[in-house]
Amino acid sequence: MWYEEAVFYQVFPLGFCDGLRDNDGVMNRCISEFADWIPHLQKLGTDAVYFSPIFESDYHGYDTRDYRVIDKRIGTNKNFAELVSKLHEAGIKVVIDGVFNHVGRGFFAFKDVCEKKWDSAYKDWFNISFDGNSPYNDGFWYEGWEGYYNLVKLNLNNPDVVNYLIESVRGWVNEFDIDGIRLDVAYCLNRDFMKRLRYETDRMKQEFFLVGEMLHGDYNTIVNDECLHSATNYECYKGLYSSFNSMNMFEIAHSIERQFGKEPWCLYTGKHLLTFVDNHDVSRIASTLTNKAHLPLIYALMFGMPGIPCIYYGSEWGCEAVKGSGNDNILRPSFDKPEYNELTYTISSLGQMYHNSRALSYGDYTKKVLTNRQYVFKREADGEKVLVAINADENEYTAYFDTECADALNLITGEKEDLSGKIVLPSYSFRFYRCM
Repeated sequence: MWYEEAVFYQVFPLGFCDGLRDNDGVMNRCISEFADWIPHLQKLGTDAVYFSPIFESDYHGYDTRDYRVIDKRIGTNKNFAELVSKLHEAGIKVVIDGVFNHVGRGFFAFKDVCEKKWDSAYKDWFNISFDGNSPYNDGFWYEGWEGYYNLVKLNLNNPDVVNYLIESVRGWVNEFDIDGIRLDVAYCLNRDFMKRLRYETDRMKQEFFLVGEMLHGDYNTIVNDECLHSATNYECYKGLYSSFNSMNMFEIAHSIERQFGKEPWCLYTGKHLLTFVDNHDVSRIASTLTNKAHLPLIYALMFGMPGIPCIYYGSEWGCEAVKGSGNDNILRPSFDKPEYNELTYTISSLGQMYHNSRALSYGDYTKKVLTNRQYVFKREADGEKVLVAINADENEYTAYFDTECADALNLITGEKEDLSGKIVLPSYSFRFYRCM
């Protein structure tokens, strides 16, 4: 499938359009302007965009009011359909957020329950008890997602709810021609619902991609032939930044081996999980890393390891932001235009390189050299061998090992080099070599 070779770019539309600045419902910037970023996406080598929530909501996007109308703070249905068309013309796929676990208090069915109580035809769309009360003094208790009563949990055991959501997705495919959905909080979604969604979307559009948000647990419970194609790899997200901050490459190496190694006990070998160094829910990686010299290295490791690389908008030039208490708006800003610096060009070279190597998309994984500050591994597929080498130390390092070839092509510079049983790594550097 196309996603197995894709490089993703994540955008938070309400942030991009400056729609989080206030809650007056006024559009400050139209989502259609993101079309101006298409040349930037192409320079980065990205060929798929993941848009965080785009539908009408109470505030931050995950509190949906209407699954069938684009949030007026970012534009109209026509605006988004035209944007998707332009992205497709440029060869870029589009994945959007599907928030199916809960809705906002402004959702039509919940408003009907608030008005009619027992007499509402929608009272069974939610988990409600008329023997209690809510913090909003509704005259009944209802289940909110993880105790947040502004996020009203849907009853996905109700066939009417499931049918409504499936028909909404059908509308997204028909009206916007999207290529996939990222399922919010997939770790707590009803598995039968996911199976139904997979069955239906397989018939709506060929190679329709489903990826679930997984913070913990066994990804195999949702990534399988019946449910989803992929999941967010939070285990390796933590291992990536933590390994650099603690100068302990053993942590990320352990996670990669545990997930993608060749032993029978390895968990996700052959699967394509979504890999990232930051996103809309966590601090920007430029703020998380204690040594800025590690920024290009962590991106190199993300592109080199098994998985689907995903870049969060603005982080490719080192935007900083720290997750704090309250809302996450600081993590979801508006940028006038893309910025370019050394980090941007490094990530661009990684993205372009990624598409010229089947080993980086499909290759198996073999650890070659591992120290606290250096990490070398091999990816191999269809006869192509690629060596990925990282030196997180301030000093030069020479890795002596069986490189399995003398002549190699540096995939970043395009130059032929003689490895002869070793790789010389300058301080704070990475290398990608294809054996010749």
